[in-house]
Amino acid sequence: MSKGPGVYSSIGDKAKDVLYKDYAQQSPIHFHYKFMDWNAGFACKVIEIVPGFRTVFKCTIPDSGKVELQYLNRFTGISGCIGLLGSEEGQYEPVLNFSGLLGTSILSLGANVAFHIPTRSITKLNAGFGFNSAFLEASLTLHDSFDTLKATFYHQVNPLTQTAIATQVKHSLSLKETGVNIGVQHAFFPQTLLKARFDSSGKAGTLIQQGFWQKFFVTMAGEIDFGAEDKTPKFGVSMALRP
Repeated sequence: MSKGPGVYSSIGDKAKDVLYKDYAQQSPIHFHYKFMDWNAGFACKVIEIVPGFRTVFKCTIPDSGKVELQYLNRFTGISGCIGLLGSEEGQYEPVLNFSGLLGTSILSLGANVAFHIPTRSITKLNAGFGFNSAFLEASLTLHDSFDTLKATFYHQVNPLTQTAIATQVKHSLSLKETGVNIGVQHAFFPQTLLKARFDSSGKAGTLIQQGFWQKFFVTMAGEIDFGAEDKTPKFGVSMALRP
């Protein structure tokens, strides 16, 4: 575990990786050609530009892009970023985002706020805390201006095979609705990872990811919604180059 709490976006990140990362999802804005939807993204990080500071640049074409400055020490993690968020009309609007996290590598508490510059309005107001131990990683966060409560749990069964289970429970206070998402992952070989998930609304997804040369990864993912009228499965292929 790291020596500090990290940044707010890292709360519950291992559970979110098992449940959401690399599945057959498309960004809000995407290119469409015949039967295919596609987008591309890249990110880079500069560590320790000065002691305690680092920068992160992320871009998803044609969806969004942002530049983030982070300050980290043993007990705090503060970040601020400015980004351009795309809309369905093809316009890009600037958004400011600030977050802070206090605590240690075991227990942390923080908040996150986003400000939409054109309308001068707050578009995101979140808060939460995280707990990390060798046996269990858990988090409890409030979203949608404190209307949605999310609890995540992550347990690594076997680090040698990357075997892990994760659960997220989501409850809407205004709608009084609760949803559950359960996911598992397992590496059959060091470079071959299998993941699967199922949620209480009837959606099921799975993926298999194959790594090459420890840097290049190809992922094939599929998803089906058993609760929808159209039960046609979705399939996707992605490629990633990682340091």
